[in-house]
Amino acid sequence: MGKLSTHVLDTMHGKPAAGVRCQLYRLDGAQRQLLADATTNRDGRCERPLLEGESLRASVYELLFHAGDYFAAQGVKLPEPRFLDQVTLRFGISNADENYHVPLVVTPWSYSTYRGS
Repeated sequence: MGKLSTHVLDTMHGKPAAGVRCQLYRLDGAQRQLLADATTNRDGRCERPLLEGESLRASVYELLFHAGDYFAAQGVKLPEPRFLDQVTLRFGISNADENYHVPLVVTPWSYSTYRGS
């Protein structure tokens, strides 16, 4: 059985992003179901996988990262409205027996991701 995990790296400050709220949704057609609501630890990781075992299934998912709130809490002066506030990553899981690691690398003005394992 596979699992889904994430972590957040703050490349503005060159460190793991501690205290970022991460919400995971599964998309089923027009339905959007909240599956997990977690906050990153001092290593920028969630304490446990967002999904694992039978709860992980082939589907389309969204990870919503509250990056603007994180940078504001770090004392970064942000414009209003924020250029990046909530970052949404929509991705598909095709094989629930594999591990999926979906990290966010972020600044207040840019972000990227990749599939890890």
